[in-house]
Amino acid sequence: MITLMIIAFTVTFLLGVPLAFVLGITGFVCILAMGVPLQVVTQRMFTGIDSFPLMAVPFFILAGELMNRGGTTLRIIRFANALVGHIKGGLAHTNVVANMFFAGISGSAVADASAIGSILIPAMEKSGYEKDFSAALTSAAATIGPIIPPSIIMVIYGVSVGVSIGGLFAAGFIPGVMLGLAMMVVIFLESKTRNYPATGVFSLSRVWSEFKVAFWALLSPLIILGGILFGIFTPTEAAAVAVIYSFIVGKFIYRELRWRDLPNVLLQSGVTVAAILLIISMANVFAWVIAANLIPQKIAEAFLSVSQNKYVFLLLVNLFLLIVGMFMETGAAIIILAPILAPIAVKMGIHPLHFGFIVVLNLAIGMATPPVGVCLFVSCGITGLSLEKISAAVYKFVIAEIVVLAIVTYFEAISMFLPKVLGFVR
Repeated sequence: MITLMIIAFTVTFLLGVPLAFVLGITGFVCILAMGVPLQVVTQRMFTGIDSFPLMAVPFFILAGELMNRGGTTLRIIRFANALVGHIKGGLAHTNVVANMFFAGISGSAVADASAIGSILIPAMEKSGYEKDFSAALTSAAATIGPIIPPSIIMVIYGVSVGVSIGGLFAAGFIPGVMLGLAMMVVIFLESKTRNYPATGVFSLSRVWSEFKVAFWALLSPLIILGGILFGIFTPTEAAAVAVIYSFIVGKFIYRELRWRDLPNVLLQSGVTVAAILLIISMANVFAWVIAANLIPQKIAEAFLSVSQNKYVFLLLVNLFLLIVGMFMETGAAIIILAPILAPIAVKMGIHPLHFGFIVVLNLAIGMATPPVGVCLFVSCGITGLSLEKISAAVYKFVIAEIVVLAIVTYFEAISMFLPKVLGFVR
């Protein structure tokens, strides 16, 4: 059965079939071969998306779209530029800091890459930055989106494995800031070599002025994160609050969101949500086949046969997931692999929240690595550059992210500090 599964998956994948259908077709073929009633297919598809926490996904996507259309993105970029634009390579630093702020709103790397890249990549090019550098930086910086909470893929992980979504959110905050700082170090070194300019002189009056303009935009992540982390509302409720807040700010405060924009906002959000939920439902069929054939137990035995040392296990998991992230969509990878790997980690004495965050960070990095890094494709669409050109420029940022991954992996206190302080870990 494993051989049939591998053949079906490989053939459909190489034929260019969309990943959701690769998973669904592979699951369907295996279920036929197993002689199981075909009702299992539809049953598992609906079961996979029949989850209250998963309702946070469409709400966060809609909130991000409303924020983008309502003028939030531009105001955040201007405030970020006031903070770090005076440093050598100012617009590049602005790109990273803006992504860190926007990460607290959208929870999606693709949304961040699209919203910020469409504004900053042309601006960076006009200021003398090479187009491939600007595109690569945007792709890498956008991966902070799923790390600094809220995070759509953390919601998916929490639903798949049954760990606290709020705890995962708390675990991601400090490492997310570390990712941003690591990229800014790379930018600073590159700016010295390539002589990238600063943009203006630092001024407290300018920072204060831009802060006042961006105040309502910056208040959004505070409301979302504060509400979740202090137990005022659940992640799903927080996502609904974010939608209402985004609409009020864009329509009545900034007055850039028009009534005629709403149908297109809803359509774009609906298309994105449909794609994510289709992948999740199809991946759930595939995951059922994997579980029915006892593959998790076999993988666990394979890992344990190499070493029962948890540090060696974490190294193997990191290497494995970095490779998986290069070829597989993040949500599907989590649904398939997290229920397999998480029990092994717990058995080895690794805290479920710490391990969950490591999985999320690994697969988030995969969004900026070829050949299937979705953030790279967003930057390709904005710049018109080839995937090969951007991929050649992104490796320095990816190395910086992997260094942060290694630090967070082996120093558990970094990701576990906030969950403990906020009461998610007893």
